[in-house]
Parts: sequence; C-alpha cells; structure tokens
Amino acid sequence: MSVLVLVEHDGKSIKDATLAAVTAAGKLGDVHALVAGNGVDAVADAAAKIAGVTKVLNADAPHLDHELAENIAPVAAKLMEGYDAFVAPATTFGKNIAPRVAALIDVMQVSDVIGIEDANTFVRPIYAGNAIATVKSNDAKKVITVRGTAFDKAAADGGSASVEQVDSGQGAGNSEFVSMDASESERPELTSAKVIVSGGRAFGSSDQFHSLLEPLADKLGAAVGASRAAVDAGYAPNDSQVGQTGKIVAPQVYIAIGISGAIQHLAGMKDSKTIVAINKDEEAPIFQVADIGLVGDLFKIVPELTEKL
Repeated sequence: MSVLVLVEHDGKSIKDATLAAVTAAGKLGDVHALVAGNGVDAVADAAAKIAGVTKVLNADAPHLDHELAENIAPVAAKLMEGYDAFVAPATTFGKNIAPRVAALIDVMQVSDVIGIEDANTFVRPIYAGNAIATVKSNDAKKVITVRGTAFDKAAADGGSASVEQVDSGQGAGNSEFVSMDASESERPELTSAKVIVSGGRAFGSSDQFHSLLEPLADKLGAAVGASRAAVDAGYAPNDSQVGQTGKIVAPQVYIAIGISGAIQHLAGMKDSKTIVAINKDEEAPIFQVADIGLVGDLFKIVPELTEKL
C-alpha cells in the first residue's frame, strides 16, 4: 500500500502528533508525507528527515497559509488518486481536514485508531474508551485518523526522503482567515508534555486555579490542563481541556487536582503512565484509575506540595 500522511505543523516546526501518525502509517505500507502551507520549505525539509518517510509532497501557496481545511482538503483529495490510504493525526487539525478528504473521495472515515491489524482492519475506542471495537473497511481507499498516544513517535531525524513540489490548486473561496487569539506560554505543549498538572471545578475561581496550579506546574516543568467543568466555568482556556471532547494525553505523570473523574475526562488521560489524584472526596471516581491517591483539601495540599518541591 502507498500511504499519504498529513503533516501537522505551525509553519516552523512539526508537531509530535505527526510522528505518531507516521509510525501508524508505516504499518500499512510506503509512507509519503504531505506538507501544506505558505512558505513551508523548512517544514518540508524537516519532514524529509523523519524516519520512515520516503517522499515529501510540498504544497506551498499563499491560499494555504493558516492551513484552512477548506483549502487543504481538495489538495489532499486530488493526491489520493495515487494513494491507497490517507492518515492524519486525531488532533483538532486532523479532525478538521480528514472528514473533508473522505467526503471528497466518497469513502467512510475510520476515526481515532489505536491499533492496525492489517490493511483493512483497525482497532478504535468507543463509548469514551469503555469498549474497544475492531472494525473492517471494504473501501478501496482508506481515510483514518490515529490517536497519537497509541503509537510510538517516529524518530524526527535519520530519514533522507526526497521533496517534491505538488499542485496546490486554487483557494476554495468559501472561508478566509481573519485573526487568531492564541494563548502563549513557556510551558510545554499539552499533548507532548511529560508531566501534566490538571485542575477541576473544585478550585472555585479562575484566580485560585491559576495562583495554585501554575506555581506547581512551574516547579515540575509541567503543562497545565483542565477538566471540562473548569473550562466551562472560565477557569482555563479551551485549549487546556483534557478529555473526550478535549485533548487526549498520555504523559509520564498526570496529576489531577480537584477533578472528580467523570468518564469523559478519564477518556482523555487514563493512558498516562502514572496518575496522581488529589481530591477531598474519597469516593471520587478518579481514585479508581489513580496510581497514587491523596484525600484532602487541595487548598492546603497544593501550596504545601509546591513549597516542598
């Protein structure tokens, strides 16, 4: 099989989720990578160094700036004439583009894949991860998104793929980039952090959420996450949300503070290597998945923990 992997990038560097997607794609066949954007020659060169990638297709054009899905999907769909499978990371970026590609080439999509048994058979979680389904697709061409935490990351160096310029088509004209209001932080990105400190609604306010969690995160060199309840309450931005409708993470250490452990939250972090839970309710569901649990008042425990680190 020939496989086309969608490269997620920020215009300068490649996101870690792409490396996991390359590993997954390698289980299907020969891997080519698609880099789409404006002025992305450096990204294409970086993609050529990823172990396992044999060719990089560089779609570079002004209308692909800001990576609008309406403009990238037709490029990928046209390229799929020469490929058997399209693989994208199951991130916000990949989830925005892959369904459009599937629709354009008239096939079903297999989403959030965590295992590949053969060219037609895939394993994916359902019911917020409480059940695992093995599904078979009879479509001639496959469109899949892969959960980055389920596959090892391919080495970012060591490859020597060729880079080829491809037709970038024309802008769809039905959407335009207006502006982006993005939070900036010196902390690690949530999906690639080795340590994550997450807070829930129990913090009571945005001020307490930030004043208690951020010093602890800084001491640990950790990313800051949040439950949906905390995000809905305005304590943290949307891109901090961990869970079924947020980001799926699997760090070395996940510290859940003031989070009850609703099934939707557990779906986003239960694959973490070590889970530490701090909650005053000893019956909280989070303790069922925690490796280390501490029952107590977070307003006393968190400052004391921060001080002792």
